[in-house]
Amino acid sequence: MKRCLPTTLLASLFLFSPTLWAQPAGDLPLMPWPQKVEGNPQQGQLVLDNRLTLGVSGDDLGPAIAHWRQRIEQQTGWALLPQAENPPQALIMVVIKQKVDPQPLPDSDERYQLTITPQGVVLNAETRFGALRGMETLLQLIRNDGSHTALPLVRISDAPRFPWRGVLLDSARHFLPVSDIKRQLDGMAAAKLNVFHWHLTDDQGWRFASTHYPKLQQLASDGQFYSVAQMKEVVAYATTLGIRVVPEIDLPGHASAIAVAYPELVSAPGPYLMQREWGVHQPTLDPSRQETYQFVDTIVGEVAAIFPDPYLHIGGDEVDPTQWNESPTIQAFMKRNNLADSHALQAYFNQKLTLILGSWQRTMVGWDEIHHPDLPKTAVIQSWQGPDALGAAAQEGYKGLLSTGFYLDQPQSAAYHYRNEVLPQPLWIDDRVHQDEKAQSWAFSMPRLKGKPVEGSVTLIEGPQGWRGFIDFSGKSRRAVRDIAWRDGNVTFRIDTWMGDTRPVLTLKNSTLAGYFLIGNVRYPVSGQKLAAVPAGTAPVVPDRTGAANILGGEAALWAEMVTPQVIDLKLWPRAFVVAERLWSARDVQDEQNMYRRLSAVDAWSVVSVGLQQHADTTRLLTRLAQSTQIMPLQVLAEAVEPAQYYTRQHLKFQAGNYHQFEPLNRFADALPAESDEVRQMNLEVQQLLANRTDSAAADALRRRFTRWQANSAEVAPLLAGNYLLSPLQPVAADVNALSVLGLRLVDVAQRGSMIGTNEVKRARQLLDKASAVRDEVVIAAVYPLEALLDGITRKDESNEAKPGGNKPRR
Repeated sequence: MKRCLPTTLLASLFLFSPTLWAQPAGDLPLMPWPQKVEGNPQQGQLVLDNRLTLGVSGDDLGPAIAHWRQRIEQQTGWALLPQAENPPQALIMVVIKQKVDPQPLPDSDERYQLTITPQGVVLNAETRFGALRGMETLLQLIRNDGSHTALPLVRISDAPRFPWRGVLLDSARHFLPVSDIKRQLDGMAAAKLNVFHWHLTDDQGWRFASTHYPKLQQLASDGQFYSVAQMKEVVAYATTLGIRVVPEIDLPGHASAIAVAYPELVSAPGPYLMQREWGVHQPTLDPSRQETYQFVDTIVGEVAAIFPDPYLHIGGDEVDPTQWNESPTIQAFMKRNNLADSHALQAYFNQKLTLILGSWQRTMVGWDEIHHPDLPKTAVIQSWQGPDALGAAAQEGYKGLLSTGFYLDQPQSAAYHYRNEVLPQPLWIDDRVHQDEKAQSWAFSMPRLKGKPVEGSVTLIEGPQGWRGFIDFSGKSRRAVRDIAWRDGNVTFRIDTWMGDTRPVLTLKNSTLAGYFLIGNVRYPVSGQKLAAVPAGTAPVVPDRTGAANILGGEAALWAEMVTPQVIDLKLWPRAFVVAERLWSARDVQDEQNMYRRLSAVDAWSVVSVGLQQHADTTRLLTRLAQSTQIMPLQVLAEAVEPAQYYTRQHLKFQAGNYHQFEPLNRFADALPAESDEVRQMNLEVQQLLANRTDSAAADALRRRFTRWQANSAEVAPLLAGNYLLSPLQPVAADVNALSVLGLRLVDVAQRGSMIGTNEVKRARQLLDKASAVRDEVVIAAVYPLEALLDGITRKDESNEAKPGGNKPRR
């Protein structure tokens, strides 16, 4: 369901003349893309020089003018001429209609209109918050061409789709210095994100300096915590950027740090030691003791004195009920209060907590697990469990936030996050089997490196219009699959899951299912069997219009098991701009290739104008690994590989016994962005070449890349041999070299249109399968465009291919 813009803004939009280039997203280097853009950049520009002036009327924005001028200097390299403190007739005028309190609120008005003419720039905003958002758009538009620096002559009207657009930073698992947090706040403001969700406590550390319970920071922080002054400093800094700060104090679970400091508040006797392992642990607050609620009341009071936002996040997730179940005292308490199970006991605790929060004028935010019939409807439920949980809560009247699909601590492609629609969606296909159709259903089981296997079934239906299908994961609702393709008795298709971009590659033969699920870039073997009938399945939970209006937006989450200050920018940026666009822009802004073009421009802009360090992080880490500033061979190797996606890296560490706080993040994998731009471009070139075998531009681009990778083999070898942290990559580099030879051969075959021998195809597939393995937590992502190229040049006429069940595709 599409969230409507405010009526007043809609009225102003309809007054505009028709746009002169394609909507909803054009070619301007903007992200998030605005709601309405008019004009033609090719028909005129406002040329800028170092005499430009900037003024504000209607409100006092403090140091904003000086800061904006400094960023213009950073973008242009100029030294701007001095100007009056706030010139009334400036080249760039910011006109604010209404003066409001600087403290951002959940309903702060962020609308703005930006008009650039040959005479100058006018940025109109209802409040200071719209001015802050509009200025980021203006700064993104400043570009150099062949002769000068200029702004395009455009008119933009803009407003966010959702009011809550957040980023969660986890300071509990790995401590983040204030300077690094401020830099992320700068990035958030640049992306028009407006909520900083600060995860301050967890099993591995208590980072909040408590006055009344000082042993929390003394015994449970390793000396790494924020003073009251530092937390107030972060709040004040965020306020100048129009960003709310919502603190999270995790209750009643994830309480190992509390247990170390005050074991008497926990449901089983201590003593306790600092928890160094990642995962879910047993220490849980005792809901049967009055002292527990006195502790919570005092902590909430301390939090409220520092953080002015009306919301306070209480966590509430992953409560291990072991201590509750094993405590005779707590079991007796539950019996006296007619509490049937641990979930009811947690709801009892949350009811008490709601009253405490209310006494401090705060509203509860918590994760999915707080959802219970006894939970007051005032609570906001943040969903990590997915659209069904979010949809159900919203339909029941709870406000909701989506984080599923926006976990940036997981290496995933920007496109995967971009496709992640905030509002729960219906199935979108007909899942009934009609009289003129044939269906086949297959059960599957996919073991994982940690945790239970993923199980379910997939159903494929052949009808007059071709193939369609859906997947039923156990415990989740039915979801449609896309891009169904058959080849030599095998079938592939795609679906976005909570695990990431998922592409099953299945062999269906003799009532047996085999193959693998490609989760991001990692293969997970799968097995199963044919089912006698199509499973019933569960329909997606889609709220009605009223329920959908309860969904406030969402948050990107950056959990810190594998995030330290040395890599935080690399993990968060530039993908957070993609999440920001999904939360700000119109729902029909969906063109992935357009997104990637704009993201590339904004990525560079964020380094220069905002000061983000994602590329500096990579350079620094590669320099350490190379033990030299001559890092080009590692950079070329990095073009072909990616960190293993989904939770694969964490699960490998778990299997090796290294899933803990002191596992160093010093591998080659830690220096890499979530996806390789080179491999993504390679995919496009393969598609172009297969679509037109005479496309010499695509073929030449592929040859240049393979030649560069092949030549790099000798250059990178001594670096890999010279550092024990790099030596596990030697077989990876050898496979990249072999794949480059294969790539050159396949490009030649594709261009000549010649046949490739059966044995050669077999050897190529063996190489691709071997090279797809996860080694030292990285994957050669180049395997998959090469696999597509091989498939494309060896594809048979599918009309002669029988499908399992005796079906042939209809033309």
